[in-house]
Order: sequence, then C-alpha cells, then structure tokens
Amino acid sequence: MPGSTSKGASCGIGVLLAEDHAIFRQGLRALLEADGQIRILGEASNGHDAIHLAAQTAPDLVIIDLSLPGTNGTEAIPKIKQRVEGVKIIALTAHNAEEYVRATLAAGATGYVLKEDSHQDLMSAIHSVMAGKVYLSPGICRNVVSGFLGAPAERGETPITVSWDALSLREREILKLTAEGKTNREMSDYLHISVKTVEKHRAQVMRKLGAKRIADLTAFAIRQGLLAR
Repeated sequence: MPGSTSKGASCGIGVLLAEDHAIFRQGLRALLEADGQIRILGEASNGHDAIHLAAQTAPDLVIIDLSLPGTNGTEAIPKIKQRVEGVKIIALTAHNAEEYVRATLAAGATGYVLKEDSHQDLMSAIHSVMAGKVYLSPGICRNVVSGFLGAPAERGETPITVSWDALSLREREILKLTAEGKTNREMSDYLHISVKTVEKHRAQVMRKLGAKRIADLTAFAIRQGLLAR
C-alpha cells in the first residue's frame, strides 16, 4: 500500500526524529538517509509533537533528545511506547550522568547515545536495538547497568529522606527543571523570574533536601517520578 508505515516493511527502518535544534536534526536526517536502509517518517521539535507524530506514523524506531521543550524526552518515551506497539527508542543526548541513563532506561528506551559519539556509534545503536538488544554509548560508565537497581549509597548518592511535601510549589518546579538539565537562564526564562531568584530557590531546595550535588537532586527527582512518569 502506498505510504504504508507498517512494521517489517521491506523498504527499511521507519524512523521518527525528535530534536529541537533544527540544524542538528537536519544533519542527523541526512546522515541516516544516506545509509539507504532508513526512512525518516517525520521530525518533531518538542515532546508533545513527538508523541502525536509517533501515533500517526507508527515508526519502527524513535531517536529522541532528552532536553525537549514542553514535554521532555524522558516523559515522552513511555507515552510513545503506549501508543506504538513494539517501537524501539534511542535517546540521543548530551547528558552523560548516570541518573539520566537510569531514568531513560526505566522510561522504556533501549538505546542511549551521546551527541559527542560518532556516526558509526549511532548506527551500531540502531542495529542493536532493532535486534532486540540494549545499547549504551561507549562514553557511559560501565557501572551504570550494574548499579541500575542499586541503593543510593552504592551509587555514590547522598541519601535524601526529606519528604517531597517539604518543598513549596516553586521549589518543586525548580527541582524538576534542574533534574531535566535546564540552566539557570533557561529556568529564569521559563518561569519568568530572575536568574538570582532561580539560584536562591535552588539553594533552598538543596538545603531542605540535604543534597550536596545536582546529581543528588536528579536522583531524588527520578525516585519521585518526575522524569519518567
């Protein structure tokens, strides 16, 4: 059938790209289409569009950035999997912290590639996940998988026992945005407050939770379901 995007089509792997930087997305499309075995079914610049485009095009594979505006990549992944049976998902991101890797795998992705990796690394990831395997970037520490279900202390995190209810609404917003990897300036623009106010709120969050590092905040946000709901 003309225009069909059904699974297992002989014309190659149907791929949906979700990336908010247009130049990077266009370059990625050109690289993948040059392979000859990949069809780009659509492009999305935010998580909301990625979810709806996936439902419309039924791709075999979604390659998604984690830091998408609006609905971020980690939030979009389980929603895409709910709508497209059997879809494979690769996160293509600049984030190399273990907390992001664990949150992404927990959300349902089976591939994690860093933007600093080579084209060959991405192609290896595509072939691996399409074969039903899990692929992690060579730049990711080996202990990510072994520590995936470990206790916080085993992963070098500062255990946080303070209740989520101890944070104000604004502090919860700051926590979520921080865990998503947003900069102070990005949070300032998003929340319409000054950078100085952002810094003040984040310091207050860290004080209340007893966190020593941003990684501790990220891990706490993951356990609260903020990045993989």
